[in-house]
Amino acid sequence: MKKALINIDYTNDFVAEKGVLTCGKPGQDIQPEIVSLTKEFITNGDFVVFAIDFHETGDDRHPETTLYPPHNIEGTIGRKLYGELDDVYENNKESDHVYWLDKTRYSAFAGTNLEIKLREREITELHIVGVATDICCLHTCVDAYNKGFKIVVHKAAVASFNQEGHQWALKHFKNSLGADVV
Repeated sequence: MKKALINIDYTNDFVAEKGVLTCGKPGQDIQPEIVSLTKEFITNGDFVVFAIDFHETGDDRHPETTLYPPHNIEGTIGRKLYGELDDVYENNKESDHVYWLDKTRYSAFAGTNLEIKLREREITELHIVGVATDICCLHTCVDAYNKGFKIVVHKAAVASFNQEGHQWALKHFKNSLGADVV
């Protein structure tokens, strides 16, 4: 069974102390596990996707503009990967099994070529890490489930700014999507 690691939105805006939509300490605390898993998948030659929220300055037609302040704006420090993960990406971005994916919706599948990239590599198992557990991770997992992928969520490598939502999503992954929560 071929597998891929999907790193979701682990950026300064979502994790750093002064990030626009920061998870704060819960997001910062998962950094060692995200970095370790990413390095492990890269070393093993598995496909690693950085599925990163992308917004443009002044895009007032995007549905998120009424829900959240502007975040992950193109060309800003807020959109840069947080902490050590940025170094891991920069040191491996030329690899043919490391892929940066701009996404404009919660799900990494919505309006992107993610499914094509996974299918052409015959990947059937997705490992999910990142933020926010109950928003972008959740929507990506729901789409992955609907597309028939096996899902593994790494509990020590997902976080949210809403702890109730985080706990609910972990249960939903397991009980409604049949995911392995490890």
